[in-house]
Amino acid sequence: MRAPPIAFAAMAAAALTGCGTSEPPRSRAGAPPVVIRPLFAADYMAMASSIDLYEIRSSELALTRAQNPRHRDFARAMIAAHKGTSSQLSLAGRRLNLLPSATLLPRHQAMLDELIASSDFDSTYHGQQIAVHEAALKLHGDFAARGESATLRPVAKNAVPIVRNHLDMMRRM
Repeated sequence: MRAPPIAFAAMAAAALTGCGTSEPPRSRAGAPPVVIRPLFAADYMAMASSIDLYEIRSSELALTRAQNPRHRDFARAMIAAHKGTSSQLSLAGRRLNLLPSATLLPRHQAMLDELIASSDFDSTYHGQQIAVHEAALKLHGDFAARGESATLRPVAKNAVPIVRNHLDMMRRM
């Protein structure tokens, strides 16, 4: 049995949990402060590049399988936008000797596999787009604010309004 698209949103959120702040949260009396690990460049690169690759591949599939013309229009916009964010990520990553992966992380591959097998492509595509954009918004926003790499933080900051716009577009459909 496959997990519903909302489960993927929960998995993405769980993967990003603990990515933390630079200041430890205030503790209750007597309790030790919660230590949250910093956001590392390699982790950000792996997740962001997988999200971009998933967006491109799922949207290429949507161009041929989506019944809803608005989903096909959205897919065209996703391909162009995520090729752009991938290029920015790649360019900045090269300065750090971090290259984007040419393969999807297992969670994004599972989503793509579910989309390919779906008998209700439009519904699955819609749900997955919302879930992956919510996860991407958190990833880019957190890294822009607290990422360890001064080279990648501007890439993350530039991605935030793009991803937010995509999420808003999909939610209005």
